[in-house]
Amino acid sequence: MAPAMRMTAFSSACGPVQWPQLRACVSCLLLLLVVGCSSGPSHRITAKNVPPLQLPDRVLTVSDVDQLISTPELLTLDDGMRRFVATYASKGGPQRQRLFNLHQAMRSSGVLGMQYDPFAGGSAIDAFNRGSANCLSYANLFVAMAREAGLNARYQWLEVRPEWTRMGERVAVRLHVNVLIKTRQGDEFMVDIDPLQSGDIANSKLMKDADAQALHHSNFAMDALAEDRLEEAWLNAVRAIQLSPKTGHLWVNLGAIYRLAGQYEDAEQSYFNALQFDSRDRSAMNNLVVLYSQQGREAEHDYWTERIKRYRRSNPYYHTWLGDQAGEKGEWGQAKRHYEDAVELMPRDSRMIYALGIIHYQLGDYEAATEYIGEAIGLAYLRGDIESYKTQLEVVKQKQLASQ
Repeated sequence: MAPAMRMTAFSSACGPVQWPQLRACVSCLLLLLVVGCSSGPSHRITAKNVPPLQLPDRVLTVSDVDQLISTPELLTLDDGMRRFVATYASKGGPQRQRLFNLHQAMRSSGVLGMQYDPFAGGSAIDAFNRGSANCLSYANLFVAMAREAGLNARYQWLEVRPEWTRMGERVAVRLHVNVLIKTRQGDEFMVDIDPLQSGDIANSKLMKDADAQALHHSNFAMDALAEDRLEEAWLNAVRAIQLSPKTGHLWVNLGAIYRLAGQYEDAEQSYFNALQFDSRDRSAMNNLVVLYSQQGREAEHDYWTERIKRYRRSNPYYHTWLGDQAGEKGEWGQAKRHYEDAVELMPRDSRMIYALGIIHYQLGDYEAATEYIGEAIGLAYLRGDIESYKTQLEVVKQKQLASQ
């Protein structure tokens, strides 16, 4: 898939009325699972006092991390990259035009022709010379090139809208990285090699360069953990925490390594560390449930299981998930009730309100559908969403006239 760029002022193509469904999104970061929260160990780990990793033949400490792990310069450019920027996006012209020219040159098959590959990580230089990248390595490349072109480019973290399993006890949280460009005129552009649909995005935030370096090491750590290379996994996980100590899911990853090493107390503390940064960190909660189940700690396991149920009921995305399941079966009355619960929890979310309008359309209540879709148009902020909602509204109105 070729890299894509989206700006809040752009419009997008749209078709006939469709029941909104989640698109499966490819993530270049760790897929995490979710659940509930309680009190935990009283002491707290910091990046300086991370517990040693106890291996059968040796013990690794924080001092070993500094000796064995080096952090690459992800944003360094070589001479070929500088010539590329000078040729296609030289400084001096309008920022918006420089951005468009750079993006077009990078995606065009006749020039750089960047291709998406979920396994193609690495630095900006790696991605440029290889011609392929995943979301993080492409972000490294575009941030580096855009800054060379004199643009204000920063990493942006996107959390994908969660999806529960059929049992409703766990939820996958996919994490995705792209680039946010801000021009002097106040325009904002998102640049992405594998863009998400706007309805799939649950949250976003800007990242520091050090956070991107941390994610680079975290990816290495999780790849190593998947192959039971605990030493490499632990060293990279600790380096990631040193670079971004307040990023909760990095502590969850470290806890997963301790759990596989049989260091249950250290794993538990790592999960609670994550919860200190975000008391609703779903992956930390789920991993605690798994840990307590593994240890046979029934009281803690039952407590957290109950917290799962309460968390679900307070999470609007859980209700939309239930609504989506009902809609797929054509059970529009149930879908309506679930989406009403979601909108009650998040009353100004245009996409949920729009979906409620589509449900009323499916139920043949065109007046209510018109009202909800009109409300969604007033709340939406992305031009593509607004235009799509307007098109669907016209379809609803035509259907209403035809039924009279």
